[in-house]
Amino acid sequence: MPIYEYYCSKCQHKFEQLKPISRCNEDVECPKCKMPAKRAISKFVSRVPADLSYLSHMQEAASSGGNSCSSCTSSNCSTCGM
Repeated sequence: MPIYEYYCSKCQHKFEQLKPISRCNEDVECPKCKMPAKRAISKFVSRVPADLSYLSHMQEAASSGGNSCSSCTSSNCSTCGM
């Protein structure tokens, strides 16, 4: 079950609540002042692997208009995915 963020405009309290997706747009009661609170737009985080060496390979391929590996002469190798 997903966690949704809510905001109470009465007391400016932000809180989270577990709810089924089918009920995600329903207002909930603010736990602080007991008034109706609306669902807030949540921010999210996207994480990347710690090893970013693949980025330099992607930049080289983009700047050269294509890339071929050492085992072939094609600029679009189906063997290595380049």
